[in-house]
Amino acid sequence: MYSSEELLNKVNEALENLAYDRQPHTLYDPIRYVLSLGGKRIRPVLMLLAYNLYREDPLRIMSQAIGVETYHNFTLLHDDLMDKADMRRGNETVHKKWNANQAILSGDTMLLQAFDRVGDCDADKMKDVMAVFILTTYEVGEGQQFDVEFETRDDVTEAEYIEMIRLKTSVLLACALKIGGIMAGASADDLDNLYKTGEQIGLAFQLQDDLLDVYGDPQVFGKNIGGDIVSNKKTYMLINALNRANPAQHAKLVDLLQTWPFDRSEKIEAVTELYNAIGIRELCEERINYYFEQGCQYLDRVNVPEARKTILRQYIAQMVNRQS
Repeated sequence: MYSSEELLNKVNEALENLAYDRQPHTLYDPIRYVLSLGGKRIRPVLMLLAYNLYREDPLRIMSQAIGVETYHNFTLLHDDLMDKADMRRGNETVHKKWNANQAILSGDTMLLQAFDRVGDCDADKMKDVMAVFILTTYEVGEGQQFDVEFETRDDVTEAEYIEMIRLKTSVLLACALKIGGIMAGASADDLDNLYKTGEQIGLAFQLQDDLLDVYGDPQVFGKNIGGDIVSNKKTYMLINALNRANPAQHAKLVDLLQTWPFDRSEKIEAVTELYNAIGIRELCEERINYYFEQGCQYLDRVNVPEARKTILRQYIAQMVNRQS
């Protein structure tokens, strides 16, 4: 069996060796740029690890793995355009480096490449693979729309937030695991449990991201903390702080959300102090652990020898417990 590090190296090698032989090169240069910016490559590694639970030749499904990674980066490209973000992974975003029209057109082409790569499989697997992938692309778009709508709402509930991150983040991790299982010939029960593993781990993963944006070490996290606080983003942290605050805390938090202009560092410090007083960090950590344990329980049910699950177990633990 391959280690997760070996599979990550294989994924990066495959991305570096992608052919860009169509014209005009100006359409494809931004795609090459986006895929060269690095990242954790979690989705393709999960897919290859799921396949490797059953078979010893995971590189056989590298096309599908690269297709899912292409799709993920397409969503980031369009998210950056919608958010008017200038930087991604320490580099200029596509619309900043080129322009908005180029980001839209290259992003659309990137989406087509993702479908082409995921669908490049044997005929007996194609229907099931594409059904999962198409449903996932619908759901990711739905999650993004909910996220956009939450920006103008002050009554977002915890349940709505969890459903939004399930759609926007979790289902793509679940999709990666399930496609890996489909390509390996896993049983229907195993496919269901692999999908649910990814779904629960994805929730834990996103909540860890919310937590790190407030409590992470900037030197380790790789970017300044407090971005969600500054933008008044509806996160698990903020929603629960508003719901659990006493009247005085609630009034102070609302004032911090509504005050403009503001000093960035002062706002981050004040909101964080309120989170500390209300117990939001502990609440978020408990929920992360809950979803992680749920994901592990679904992985327990996957019908392969326990020894074959070791690498995948270690990898998902690393995902959830990361500090960056």
